Amino acid sequence: MKRIKMETAAVTTTFSRPQHLNVPADLLERPEAVFVGGCWQAGRGAAAILAIDPSTGEAFARILPASAEQVAEATQAAERAFIDWRRTSGARRADFLRAIAAGLRGRKPDLVALQMLNNGKPRYEAEIDVDDAAATFDYYADLAAELDDQQGRPVLLGDESLTGATYLEPLGPVALVVAWNFPMVTTAWKLAPALAAGCTAVLKPSEFTTLAELVYGDLATQIGLPAGVLNIVPGGGSVGAALCSDRRIRKISFTGSNATGSQVMAAAAGRIVPVSLELGGKSPIIILEDADIAQAVEFASAGIFFNCGQMCSATSRLMVAEGIAEDVTAALVAKTNQLLVAGHDEPDAQMGPLTTTEQFAKVKAVLEKARAAGLDCITGGNPVHDRRGFFVEPSIYRNVPTDHAVWREEIFGPVLAMRSFTSVDEAVALANDTDFGLAATVVGTDGDAAAAVARRLDAGHIWVNTSQMIFPNTAWGGFKASGIGRELGPWGLAAYRGVKHITSAV
Repeated sequence: MKRIKMETAAVTTTFSRPQHLNVPADLLERPEAVFVGGCWQAGRGAAAILAIDPSTGEAFARILPASAEQVAEATQAAERAFIDWRRTSGARRADFLRAIAAGLRGRKPDLVALQMLNNGKPRYEAEIDVDDAAATFDYYADLAAELDDQQGRPVLLGDESLTGATYLEPLGPVALVVAWNFPMVTTAWKLAPALAAGCTAVLKPSEFTTLAELVYGDLATQIGLPAGVLNIVPGGGSVGAALCSDRRIRKISFTGSNATGSQVMAAAAGRIVPVSLELGGKSPIIILEDADIAQAVEFASAGIFFNCGQMCSATSRLMVAEGIAEDVTAALVAKTNQLLVAGHDEPDAQMGPLTTTEQFAKVKAVLEKARAAGLDCITGGNPVHDRRGFFVEPSIYRNVPTDHAVWREEIFGPVLAMRSFTSVDEAVALANDTDFGLAATVVGTDGDAAAAVARRLDAGHIWVNTSQMIFPNTAWGGFKASGIGRELGPWGLAAYRGVKHITSAV
């Protein structure tokens, strides 16, 4: 562990940086962290942001956030750049997107190390994130290359003296507000289709995981992306509020909590601009009576313990057929107790810490409430006391009442609630009895029967006999309180384009 003292005119801070990760200094020391109009500048926000290593709870970097004035400068730069960017051919935009993908892959080892340091992700998870972000830019590059041929498509009208044609136009400068659980990935899901469509963007990273997102500004400079097409304004809620209320923004895309999502939606409603919201979930996993128990346990474990349960898609409610419930429970507890919970000092870690001290406090409070309510905790249920940092035990509760918060509310941590069922109808009713509708998993040897159950679930993305793999050409988003709109696939591109119809006399 290396301690580094950094001084500014008013602040002296000592940072703790683990040498074994070998994160390059240019990714950590960012005296200029605001990217506006193609140039880096020092943030002028009121208070500095400390980047925290969740494996130790110690600060490792300091970032100066954007001010409200810098947010306005960023939206103005995006508005100016839109004039030319919207007229850039789809083929040319595709070239830029492919260059970003290549840039991410070229810096993969460094970005993996940074994710491990800033998010607490095990190495294999951090590697998946970088690969997913790059694949998203490649996918939308392919779509962008096809856009020019889609313009002016004829529409048959009911009057032979008239002709019709449709054009798909970029919406304009867009605000992209992303969460901290999947840095770079969440941004890629928004930024790639926005740029492909011909929109310019102002990105607000999470204040908890800003550093990885700043690499997009580095890549924009490296590949010669026109100034103002991408702008980055780090900061907390006040920066997000200033961005979402700026009159120059013509579309807002937000990923995060439902509480903040409602505020974003209110800001959009105040100016009548379109909004996409990717919010929370309380997703079910249904294990049917004919399921392969070992396979079902693998899917259940990954669905709740990957990324320490900090996923909106986490399958945090498990419903298992009564006839195999005892065997599934025993196998799942054994699997859970074998998980290696550790930080970046352990190369074989399978589950890392929670990412933020705020989330650590929230999950601890949930575990304490569960204990006070006398819930049947069959493994875990405590913070990890023999380690520094924000570690909690992977935890499973059995026979959780359907009106209890552990069953109904999104925890965003490695906490699984279980119940058994006696019929498929009961399982479907239990699964759909939620305010959310983002994702689900169904496991059963009879694939057709399992798929039939999936068709009955109120969820936007459902996995049948597979783990939670998400491909760029699929759809992502949910029903009910899980959000508005879809990301990824052609639907993600459509979210940044409007339809223009021209009717002309022959």
